[in-house]
Amino acid sequence: MSLTVVGTMAFDDIETPFGKSDRIIGGSATFIAWAASNFVKPINQVSVVGGDFPQTELDALKARGVALEGVQIKKDEKSFFWSGRYHMDMNTRDTLVTELNVLADFAPHIPDSYQSSEFLILGNLTPQVQLDVIKQMKQRPKLIVMDTMNFWMEVALDDLKKVLKEVDVLLINDSEARQLSGEFSLVKAAKKVLSMGPRYLIIKKGEHGALLFHENHVFFAPALPLEDVFDPTGAGDTFAGGFIGHLAKTRDISFENMKTAIIVGSAMASFCVESSAYSVSAKSRRKTLPAASNSSYSW
Repeated sequence: MSLTVVGTMAFDDIETPFGKSDRIIGGSATFIAWAASNFVKPINQVSVVGGDFPQTELDALKARGVALEGVQIKKDEKSFFWSGRYHMDMNTRDTLVTELNVLADFAPHIPDSYQSSEFLILGNLTPQVQLDVIKQMKQRPKLIVMDTMNFWMEVALDDLKKVLKEVDVLLINDSEARQLSGEFSLVKAAKKVLSMGPRYLIIKKGEHGALLFHENHVFFAPALPLEDVFDPTGAGDTFAGGFIGHLAKTRDISFENMKTAIIVGSAMASFCVESSAYSVSAKSRRKTLPAASNSSYSW
């Protein structure tokens, strides 16, 4: 029951009304892998980093059962960097700096050792890269989950629609669902998005939970209420990691089990945003992501 994760491994510089962090480890693939590693091993990572990415962080992922054969290391270049500032509501943010660096010409390669993966999750990347990954899989995985964002809807909509025809589950937030569909009602928006290809649609609503749509079925799961929300960066990817991790562990991709997977993902995301989520190591700072001692549900 192997899982392949494709996405970014990066540095983030985060500022919120409650604090500031300098160059912590982030990236969609990082968050997804850490969360999913609570449930399934091995996790086959596909990404790219520069020579500035700490070896200690790569070693930490290895210790969690993450295979790094698909992670390209470009020693003479810098890793992807993003800086942002959150508003008081913690749901809106301003991007201050985006430096693509190694991500600018990232061409993922799926190693032979990854080809038997039953589950594939595509973190937020260009639709062209996501489609390329799917085409590289010699045997179609049991389930393909995809994340995307409003930016690709604005600059690469045609390519995005091509990928949507190839995936099973799409993860987007409520504003992205409205943008992609042109509908204000999320129920109407879901119907339009599902007609584009995915069999399942998950609409994330941040602190207000998530909606799961499949054919004429709808399921709503509230988020876990938290007293202290320090930094929501990576919460959506941690949610995705918990979601796909549960499905990969149980090998059950039914609508009923996806209900449970959404609740699991929400629980994992709650750890990601809490005020105790920062730790300092000798060479780097990174958010301490959800990491149980084993793949049980005793978080």
